[in-house]
Amino acid sequence: MSTPSRLATPLQIERIEALRAGDTVLLSGEVYTARDAAHQRLLQAIEAGTGLPFSLEGGVIYYCGPAPAPPGHTIGSAGPTSSYRMDPYTPLLHELGLKATIGKGDRGLTVRETCRRYGCLYLIAVGGAGALLAAKVVSAEVVAYEDLGPEAVRRLVVADLPLIVAYDAHGGSVFPGDPPLPSSEGRS
Repeated sequence: MSTPSRLATPLQIERIEALRAGDTVLLSGEVYTARDAAHQRLLQAIEAGTGLPFSLEGGVIYYCGPAPAPPGHTIGSAGPTSSYRMDPYTPLLHELGLKATIGKGDRGLTVRETCRRYGCLYLIAVGGAGALLAAKVVSAEVVAYEDLGPEAVRRLVVADLPLIVAYDAHGGSVFPGDPPLPSSEGRS
């Protein structure tokens, strides 16, 4: 097994392009949590032109609704949720500068095509390992939509969060059933 690549936010295109589907990475820096309800509000903010609660440029969204922090811990269990539910929102967020998403499971073809078009990654975290993943969170704070409870947008600072590249910026996929993408003219 190869040594994991180290990534730090904000993500840079040169580092993204060096990765291939199946590579392991250790991610450090700021990551924002957002699930279904938060994505709906992000889209509404974009459509209304009111601005987002965090910068998308070079950013990472983790599809996670962490459990409350037990005494003495930064955050409770912080495992990934199924990513396909955020597929309708992902292309626009990538177009606006988001460079990676983290979740679990395969996604639709449009998301993989969008990753290639905009030079982005889809990273997967191991499902069922929420306590291990939470141990990689150095700090956590709610930054938007507090009324959503566990699904509020949180800014997490992570150190060496272990992930696998599921979709790379070249159209590659770690999922064996995914067909090859048709050739492309390049990035937007």
